[in-house]
Amino acid sequence: MTGPAPRHAAAAGAAPHDPLDAGPDGAAAAAGGDPEEGAAGIGPKAAIVSSVADQGVAALTNIIVLVVAARLSSAAGFSVFSMVYMIFTVLLGVGVSYVGQALVLERGTERVRAACRSAATFTAVASTAIGLAMAVGLGLADGATAHGLAVLGLVLPIVLTQDGLRYCFSALRLPHYALVGDTVRLLVAVPALAVQPHGAGPQRLVAVWGLSALPALLVAAALLWPRIKGAPLDLRKFLRRGHLGQRFVVEFGVGNATSQLAVVGLGLFAAPLAVGALRGATTLFGPMNVLFNSATAFGPPLLNRVRDADAKVRATAVLAVALAWVAVVWTIVLMLLPDSAGRQLLGDTWAASAGLLAASGSQYAGIALGTSALLTLRVLQPKATLPIQVVFSLASVAFMLGGYRLDGVYGAAWGLCLGSALKAAALWLRIAAHRRRQAPAVGQQAQGGTGETVTAGSSAGPR
Repeated sequence: MTGPAPRHAAAAGAAPHDPLDAGPDGAAAAAGGDPEEGAAGIGPKAAIVSSVADQGVAALTNIIVLVVAARLSSAAGFSVFSMVYMIFTVLLGVGVSYVGQALVLERGTERVRAACRSAATFTAVASTAIGLAMAVGLGLADGATAHGLAVLGLVLPIVLTQDGLRYCFSALRLPHYALVGDTVRLLVAVPALAVQPHGAGPQRLVAVWGLSALPALLVAAALLWPRIKGAPLDLRKFLRRGHLGQRFVVEFGVGNATSQLAVVGLGLFAAPLAVGALRGATTLFGPMNVLFNSATAFGPPLLNRVRDADAKVRATAVLAVALAWVAVVWTIVLMLLPDSAGRQLLGDTWAASAGLLAASGSQYAGIALGTSALLTLRVLQPKATLPIQVVFSLASVAFMLGGYRLDGVYGAAWGLCLGSALKAAALWLRIAAHRRRQAPAVGQQAQGGTGETVTAGSSAGPR
């Protein structure tokens, strides 16, 4: 199972997220890596096609898993499944940030081979330790959610390691192998869940979903092992102070994890059914997450080919309007669905989720504007993004909780929408301020007769 979620878990997020919050991903690495280092893999065009196809397969798997779970469950059962699944997406995001994102930045054939072997082994060991602790600790607790999390602990090494191997293939410039693994995942997971009886409990669904990743894990491991066999193994580097993944975890924490854990807290301490309703509504916007992740993955290398900073801003502004318009149209389509069709998609959860479509759709329009702005800043001024993410991620949580206090789950959905809209506004204002500061310097150099314009994009370089 993939995860921006985490990137690859984006389609499953309880509250939609800004894809750039989690930093660079494997698809971006596959598309924008050093051509010389990719000589042992496949060509750049084939790598891009494989990466896009892999993201599509992963997103489709996420969407179908949630749709099938919603159809098989009662509203209360899907709420429990949603909370367990959300905890998984947070753990996946931490793993991807700590191991995967640092891995795809490695360079040099032998260094990459050693890094891949170390990353795969560390992911398996760490996820096993965490999973066993969850299974033992939560298995003794009371409640359906605790028992669901205990089952998640048992399958955690399978699902996290399977996703971690995808980043190994990205670092090795073999994204088509990641596509093979994720295709196996899709072909096994969906039928395995579909044959479960109606009314199956969340613990059973979590177990089936997790175990269905085992064939994909075995296939990926068989493909990876010949390419890392004999490479040095170093697990201590992941525990050393200054490991690059520590920074990526902080970015993920202030971006995605904060809002996701806040929704989990809302379900645990206030309204469990609210989590299922929010998850159901955002699941229907899975295709939008595919578009956001594609823009995130392939936007930076394309923008870095544009020398003029103003042209970069114009390009991302057009992208923002286009994505926001698609979000609006998709929202209208969903709101026009007959109740019978909605129940076919989400089962008993449709009744609660249908009322949130306007808020969720508005939030996705805001995320479209924010994603394009974050993409712009990542190219023009990378260090400017983190403070804005910290402030407005916390603000979104506050708006969600305040909205829930005022108007229940509907207020919570509109609170998340407000947070996304304000974050997008702040990002575009930051871009405007940056361009105003750069304008005098560009003008002075032009008057100096150098015949060459220095732009923010060329000075900052690719991230």
